[in-house]
Amino acid sequence: MKGLKKKRRIQVLLLAAVALVLSTALIGYAMRDGINFFRSPTQVVEEPPRQGEVFRIGGLVEGGSIVRGQGETVSFTVTDGGATIPVRFTGVLPDLFSENQGMIGTGVMEDGTFIAREILAKHDETYMPREVVDALKEQGVYQDPNG
Repeated sequence: MKGLKKKRRIQVLLLAAVALVLSTALIGYAMRDGINFFRSPTQVVEEPPRQGEVFRIGGLVEGGSIVRGQGETVSFTVTDGGATIPVRFTGVLPDLFSENQGMIGTGVMEDGTFIAREILAKHDETYMPREVVDALKEQGVYQDPNG
């Protein structure tokens, strides 16, 4: 009788371990497209993303670079002072999107152009995303809007 209890206990522990490993693998598989890493334009130039990789890019919208196409397509360039990346976005831009302002876009690289699925802009006159500030500071072009 004691041997049967011990065997059953081992079976339950093994089953629990297998279930834990399986659930961890399924969670990791489900999250693979949900995690988007931030890259500055300089990082994109130095280490190009792999084909089809979804990531976030951020920097300043270069002055004079916004070109509105037919329909809802907008092209512009984003820079961090060290590199410039062309961006194409189809959709409605945020109200606060403008030249020489910080932005972050989520999308993929295609033939040297970042195809944005989503564009985020600053919240007010002085806000800039932390990742963009860090990238601009690395390039030495960050200017504090508060002084």
